[in-house]
Amino acid sequence: MTEKIMIFDSTLRDGEQTPGARLNRKEKLKIAKQLAKLNVDVIECGFPVSSPGEFKAVQSIAQQVKGPIITALARTIQGDIDAVWEAIKDAERPRIHTFLGSSDIHMKYKLQKDPQTLLEMGVEAVRYAKRYTADVQYSLEDATRSDLDYMCRVIEAVINAGATVINLPDTVGYAVPEEYGAMISNIMNRVPNIDKAIVSVHCHNDLGLAVANSLEAIKYGARQVECNINGIGERAGNAALEEIVTGLVIRKDYFQDYRTDVQLDEIYKTSRLVSNLTGIPIPVNKAVIGINAFAHSSGIHQDGVLKNLSTYEIINAELIGGKAAQMVLTARSGRHAVKNELQEMGFVLEETEFAQFFEAFLELADKKKEVFREDLEALMADRLAYAAPTYSLEYLQTVSGSRSIPAAVVKLKKDDEIFVETDCGAGPIDAAYNAIDKITGIEPRLETYNLRGVTEGRDALGEVSIMIQYQDKNIVGRGTSTDIIEASVRAYLNGVNKLLSICHMNGNGHTNGCGCDVK
Repeated sequence: MTEKIMIFDSTLRDGEQTPGARLNRKEKLKIAKQLAKLNVDVIECGFPVSSPGEFKAVQSIAQQVKGPIITALARTIQGDIDAVWEAIKDAERPRIHTFLGSSDIHMKYKLQKDPQTLLEMGVEAVRYAKRYTADVQYSLEDATRSDLDYMCRVIEAVINAGATVINLPDTVGYAVPEEYGAMISNIMNRVPNIDKAIVSVHCHNDLGLAVANSLEAIKYGARQVECNINGIGERAGNAALEEIVTGLVIRKDYFQDYRTDVQLDEIYKTSRLVSNLTGIPIPVNKAVIGINAFAHSSGIHQDGVLKNLSTYEIINAELIGGKAAQMVLTARSGRHAVKNELQEMGFVLEETEFAQFFEAFLELADKKKEVFREDLEALMADRLAYAAPTYSLEYLQTVSGSRSIPAAVVKLKKDDEIFVETDCGAGPIDAAYNAIDKITGIEPRLETYNLRGVTEGRDALGEVSIMIQYQDKNIVGRGTSTDIIEASVRAYLNGVNKLLSICHMNGNGHTNGCGCDVK
């Protein structure tokens, strides 16, 4: 009989703390719904006390996402716990998650309190949270650099106070697997009431050991693993969900006593959704879901794979919802073929939505000889990144060269009004962005710019994702085209339209309750 390992997904909380990753309420809800399809056990969807927007996002998820346990983070402060409960109280299965540092370094420099006082704060926080719900998780921040005897005292006390889950994070990615496993084993053997709680682990990847540490912890008694889609998270990231659950399946000979309920064929789609909405590209060599994970360039490898996939592939692409073999579409492909390919990829569109998508497909197919599955994914991602087009691109012309001044002419449409501006810059993209700034009257700062070819070949579709910053807002923009300058302009315009939508700006640049200080 196998034991279930609960998968606690923190993509929307710890994952969103990745530098450059910012999600609005609709985007967080879209990811949460997909995580429910992935069938994770717990969704940690935010830190409600941090801002009104964060509170509303968590509340929307609690109200609309069914199936998984819905939790959110709180410090051991009554106001934080109150905020979490108000945000998640409508969930089918609510859980309050509270935490406090337990290492000497956190006590001395961050918390500036003695160990006994912190123990009592933890106990009181758990008791307070239990007034709201039976399911309370307590985390000992920086557990891997904490004194074992002290941790055992804290764990016993908070379980007696009502904690149902005990989380032992490797907060700074300091542990190595043998050491981490020994810590879990010691706690399982030394805490007398540990059987009354689920032991959870939360590993960061600063030394590249987050997944290894998580899997080692399972062997010694951990029954909940906290992880993020694509391994995103603060600093070097967190344990990657897709690597953990796939590893348990592929190496079931070694992990034969354990299982998860994750729907593996939803991994690929979930991974791409998170990447597209956060604007964080997936490294090509990323384990399990990178685009090179099933690619072979070595002649020896290619020969082996053609003879038998198992020679060099241990994971079947279809296991995670990807496809090794694809239908190639062209401008002559009918609606049925395109719709069928989308359905095979897990996308089901209403007739009106499909009609709009098919127009975009035909426009792309006219520019390319062949349209691949990755191209369809990129077009779908454009729909996910869609913002009400305050401004739409009508015309673009750029000039650049080694002995010329880069310049751009941009024509945008807003309602029935046409705006045309010309400007120069460090390059044609910079020139086009400057022209857009002239038209819109705002000048956001470009924080990040990422370009990738969706497929191979000179006519490959280019996908650009950017992050712009304006006042206290960070916005992800996205655009695709076979012309990388046009893709770059569409990404910038997508970000600007999102910004204008959020800020409710009018044509003069004034705000309406958005919090910006434009005068």
